[in-house]
Amino acid sequence: MVLRMPTKTPSPMTQFAPLWSIFKTVTRSFTDRRISLWIVLVGLVVAVLVTLVWLAGRYEASQYQAELDRDATDAISDIRGNFSRHVLYLQNLQAKNLPPNLWQSEARNLLNQNRDWLRVEQRDLQGTILNHVDTPLRDPLYNPRSRMSENVEIVQTCLRSKRLNGPAYSKSYFVPQANGLGQEVMEVCIPALENGFLMGYTLLTYGLQDILATQLGESYGRRNEISFIEPDGTRLAIHGSLPRTRRLFTATQLLDLPGNTLVLRMDGRRAAPDVFPSILPALVTAMSIALVSVLVLLVKDSRRRLKAERDLADALAFRKAMEDSLVTGLRARDLHGRITYVNPAFCQMVGFEADQLLGKSAPMPYWPPEMVGEYQQRQAVRLAGNAPPREGFESVFVRSDGTRFPVLIFEAPLINVAGKQTGWMSAFLDISEQRRVEELSRASQERLQATARLATVGEMASLLSHELNQPLAAISSYATGSLNLIQQAHGQASRHTLTDLQMALERVSEQASRAGKVINSVHDFVRRRDQEREMIHPRHIIDAVMPLVQLQARKLNVRIATHVAENLVNVVCDRTMVEQVLLNLARNGMQAMDHPECHQRLLTLNIKRAASSLSHGWIEFSVADLGIGISPEIAQQLFTPFFTTKSEGMGLGLSLCRTVVEQHGGHLEFVPNEPQGTLFRFTLPTASEV
Repeated sequence: MVLRMPTKTPSPMTQFAPLWSIFKTVTRSFTDRRISLWIVLVGLVVAVLVTLVWLAGRYEASQYQAELDRDATDAISDIRGNFSRHVLYLQNLQAKNLPPNLWQSEARNLLNQNRDWLRVEQRDLQGTILNHVDTPLRDPLYNPRSRMSENVEIVQTCLRSKRLNGPAYSKSYFVPQANGLGQEVMEVCIPALENGFLMGYTLLTYGLQDILATQLGESYGRRNEISFIEPDGTRLAIHGSLPRTRRLFTATQLLDLPGNTLVLRMDGRRAAPDVFPSILPALVTAMSIALVSVLVLLVKDSRRRLKAERDLADALAFRKAMEDSLVTGLRARDLHGRITYVNPAFCQMVGFEADQLLGKSAPMPYWPPEMVGEYQQRQAVRLAGNAPPREGFESVFVRSDGTRFPVLIFEAPLINVAGKQTGWMSAFLDISEQRRVEELSRASQERLQATARLATVGEMASLLSHELNQPLAAISSYATGSLNLIQQAHGQASRHTLTDLQMALERVSEQASRAGKVINSVHDFVRRRDQEREMIHPRHIIDAVMPLVQLQARKLNVRIATHVAENLVNVVCDRTMVEQVLLNLARNGMQAMDHPECHQRLLTLNIKRAASSLSHGWIEFSVADLGIGISPEIAQQLFTPFFTTKSEGMGLGLSLCRTVVEQHGGHLEFVPNEPQGTLFRFTLPTASEV
C-alpha cells in the first residue's frame, strides 16, 4: 500500500530545507567515504600482513623442502658410492684366487666390516653354489632348500651381469624368517673373469633395511624417515620414525641400478613453519608488527583529529548561532579602524548588509553627517588605547533609510591566542525603545501619583464603610431595643426594665467607642502606620466579639461553640483589628450556613497553641462552619480584593483579614472541614516574640 500525503505549499521558512538536506547528505557522504577509505586501508594492511606471513611460511616450507630434496639426492649418491665400493671389494676378492678356506676367511672379514651384507656366495657358470659365507651378526637367512628354489632368479641376474660384463642387481624380494618376521633383500651378481674368460660368479645379498640403517641411518635417519618404495607407493623397507604432526614434507629419488630400479623416499615432518628462526621471516614479522603499530597510531591520531575537527566545527557552529541570535550588535575593527566583522543584529540595526560594511573605515556610512568630525576624534582616541576599555558611552547612528536612533556602545580590545591585540570589539545596544519607555514613564508617573492619592482616599472610604457596618448595626439594634423598653413601660418603669435599659445604653456606648477605634485603626492601616499593639489573653479577644457574634447567630439560628485551650500565654497584637478579623471570619461562617441544604448549623471557635520552637511561639485561632464549602474556582480568588459572591458585599473582608494577620507576622489559610464546611485559621505571635 502506498500512502499519499497531501501536498502543502512550502513556506518561506521551509525553502532552505533542500539546502540543509544537501548539506547533511554531503556531510554524510564525506563521512561515509572517509569511513570506507579507512576500511579499505585496514583491509589492505591486513591483506599485506597475511600475505607476508603466508609468503614467509611458504618460503620457509620451500627452504625445508629444498633441504629435504638435497638430503635425498645426497643419500642416493652415498648409496651409489657404497655399492661401487662393494663391487670393488668383491672384484678384489675374485682376483686373489684364494682356496676355499682362505676365501671364506676373507669373505667373513668383509661381512664383519659391512653390516648391510647378509651373504656372499661363489657360483659356477651353471649357478651351482661352490662356496658361501653368512654374516656372523645374525642368524643365517637361507637354508639350502629355500636357496635352491630361488636359483632361477639368481641365474637370470648372473646372465644379465654376463651380458653387461659388470655387476647386475636382482629385483627385491621378501625372505620370511623363523621368528615370524622377514626381510626384503636384493642381490648383486658380479662375473668372475680369469684371463678374459668367465669362470663363475660372485653373488652378494643385501638387506634393504640394513642398507638404510647402515649407509643412511647415522646421517639422515635422525631427523627424517627413510624408506625404499615401489612405484605404486608400497614400502619395502623403512628406517627412522617421525612425530605425528600436521606438516609432512616428502622427497623421492630414483636409485637406477643395472637390472633394477629402486625409489628412495625421505619424509620430514614439522608442526608448522617456524617463522622466527630465519632472518627473512623474522624481518617480515618485525615489519608487520611495525606496520600494525603505525596503523594503530594513525587510527588513534585520525580519531583524535576527527574529534577535534568535530568539536571545532560544533564550537564554530555554536558561536555562529549564538552571534546570530543576539539582539546586541557586534562589530570588530582592526588596529587601523577597518571593519573586519559584523553580526546580523548590527546589520539589522543600521540597515546595511555585511558586504557593505566589511573593510570600511572612517567615516562610517551610519554616522550622522554633522557629527563625523566628532566621531573621528573619538575613534582616534579609542584606537590609541587612551580610553579605558569596556566603558559604555552613548551615541547616535543613522539607518540606511535616514532615521536616527540612540545607541549604547561598549568597546574592548580584541586579543588573539598569542595574547597580542589585533583590534577592537564593540557591542551596540539600541536604546531608542528604552528612551521611549522612559518618556512614557515620566509622562504617566504624574498621572499615577494623582491616581494613587485618589485610590488611597477611596480605599479608606471603602474600608471604613465595610468595618463600620457591624458596630453601627449593633448600635441600631441596641437603640431599637431601648425604645421598645421605653414604650413597654409607658412611664411605669420597673427596676428590671431600667436594668435592661441601662445595659442596652452601655452596649450602645461600647459599640460607638468600638466604631471610633475601627475608624482610627483603619486610618492607620491605610496610611501604613505601625498600629499600637498590646499584650492580651486570647480568651479576651473571643469574649470581646461574642456579643456581636451571638447577635447575628440568633438571627440566623446558628449555635456557637467555643474551645479555648488551657495554659495559653498572651499574644501581642492590635486588639481592635484582630477582633475585627475574628468577627469577619465568624460572620462569613454563619452566612455560609444560611442555606436550605445546611440542616445542622454549628459555628466552632477554637483557640490552641500552634507548633512552636524555642525562639518562636504561636497561638492559632480557628473558625469552623458546617456550610456548603468553597469550590476550587472560588478558592483561587478568595483573597483577591473586590472579589465577592454576595450581592451586597464589597469583597474586601478576607483581603483585609489576611493583610492584618500578615502584618502581625502570622499566616491565614483555609482547609475543608469534616464532615462538611470550611475551616479558617490564623496565627498570632506570643508575648515572647516581642
